[in-house]
Amino acid sequence: MSTKSRQHLYGTQIKMSAEEAVKARKEADKLACVAWNYRMLGYKGPAQPSPTIGDAINAGFLYLEVRCLGCDTNQTVALDIVRRPKTTPVYELERYMRCKNCSQVRGYPYKRSALVALRPTKISADHPASYWWPGER
Repeated sequence: MSTKSRQHLYGTQIKMSAEEAVKARKEADKLACVAWNYRMLGYKGPAQPSPTIGDAINAGFLYLEVRCLGCDTNQTVALDIVRRPKTTPVYELERYMRCKNCSQVRGYPYKRSALVALRPTKISADHPASYWWPGER
């Protein structure tokens, strides 16, 4: 007399629960990134705690929007090419951000940049830069 294997009995349930866990993690990461964006745009500063680089990439926010404090331009930085561990919080990247236009083209000393928000796309005509509060444009 033979019995059914545990793989046959529980395999489907294990796979389904693993898929649900991946979806829940992605949704949780997305909500954490959206909440951080609201805090950043509302308070105009480095909101802590922030999601990690890996959480932002998992949620689909592949770009970090940065504003130069010298020339007041907004640029995006791709998070998947940042040479930091994926467990690094996003707010720790602020001290490494420098504006290329201010430092090289205009001849100014290195100007620091401020983090603005996490974005799913680059800044373009269809997807304009974020603004700090509703009155600013």
